[in-house]
Amino acid sequence: MKADRIKVLMVGPDRSVHGGISAMVNGYYEAGLDRWVNLKYIGTMKEGSRGRKLMVAVAAYLKFVMALNSCDVVHVNAASDNSFMRKSLFVRAARLRGKKIVLHQHGGDFKNYYANEITDRSRKYIKDTLDMADIMLVLTPSWKEYFGALTDESKIKVLPNGVMTRKKNVKNRSDGEDERHGGPGAVHDVRKILFLGRICRDKGMDELFKALDFIHEKEPGVCLYIGGIYEDPSYREEIVARADYVRYIGWIAGEEKEQYLEECGILVLPSYYEGLPVTVLEAMNSGLVVVATKVGGIPEIVEDGRDGILVPPKDADALKEALLKVIRREYDTDALLSHALETVRNKYSIEHCIEELVEVYKSLC
Repeated sequence: MKADRIKVLMVGPDRSVHGGISAMVNGYYEAGLDRWVNLKYIGTMKEGSRGRKLMVAVAAYLKFVMALNSCDVVHVNAASDNSFMRKSLFVRAARLRGKKIVLHQHGGDFKNYYANEITDRSRKYIKDTLDMADIMLVLTPSWKEYFGALTDESKIKVLPNGVMTRKKNVKNRSDGEDERHGGPGAVHDVRKILFLGRICRDKGMDELFKALDFIHEKEPGVCLYIGGIYEDPSYREEIVARADYVRYIGWIAGEEKEQYLEECGILVLPSYYEGLPVTVLEAMNSGLVVVATKVGGIPEIVEDGRDGILVPPKDADALKEALLKVIRREYDTDALLSHALETVRNKYSIEHCIEELVEVYKSLC
């Protein structure tokens, strides 16, 4: 098998970057994609100053061009805004060399970007770039329908994000008793609410803080743990002002992330837009009740009232009511968790995603 493995040249943000695409790529490695194919990954962006980002981008492009001759398939991970424009250069270089191209679209804000933030000339450039891909991968059926109006729909395939699945007893707790499941000392406490992601307005931070202020008055034992990076530094002051019931835990990964996924009982994600957030899948797989906004691909993961609770975006009142109902056990929490775990294992196993991805590569070779 090793002798005839397909050679895949994949590009995307550096695997150290804090973001959804990097999490997905790291998941591919964890699940063993590099054992199925001969995988070379080039990180095109690292966090830091503009100068550093430019140097990384230029170096990545040169590495990419030099590696093109030795690959069978080019896999380009793109998002919205400038990310897509940067990645278009890699798509076009691969097309000039006659390589088979998989364009993997992740951007949750692409619709707004395409409709409102660019010129007609840029829209034509984007459509031409989409047409250069042999296969286009999108996260949800709704994204397939959208991009099908911009390029050949027959070449668009749905490949959702996935997580490593494992057996867990997902019984949720509100009393803090030591019930062990999913790992040593795991106690899911719905008085502990977890947020993971970029800390900025578009993630619904204003509504989240407003909801927590109200909840703190009614349920003073509730605490929000915020894990992420400050995209908008002004939120530092907002968190400090609520130190009694809001705690910043930084960007967490690995064992530290597993610890919070075991201890907290609710995952909250009040975003204005999303793609198909891995954070939601991780929470569903780990035994947290998901309370999120009905945006992007989230409703295609979470059926409201069955797998979790969905609320409208930019609605602090709806958010606080949903959180309070979970905290007070007004929902059948055990049923929510059972259905959520079933959904993840049946539809969003990263092991299954890799099998489908390998089949995509094979179809091009």
